[in-house]
Amino acid sequence: MRGLIAESARELGLTSKVMPSGAGHDAQAMATLAPMGMIFIPSVAGISHAPKEFSQAGDIINGANVLLATVLRFDEAAWS
Repeated sequence: MRGLIAESARELGLTSKVMPSGAGHDAQAMATLAPMGMIFIPSVAGISHAPKEFSQAGDIINGANVLLATVLRFDEAAWS
């Protein structure tokens, strides 16, 4: 799944990097049902999981587009 996410980002002209996450996100539970990966977007000043967390609209849009491209890529691979 991480490979599909990276390919989708690259296709959109974006960069990506693999980042381990020790957080107990829903992805942890869902991974028992299907392949799983998470898409992180930049937060201003690197602040995350705090009241002052803020992401620029363009970064949110890029993240959503990576998600869409990944879902479409996964669907295509599943039916090939």
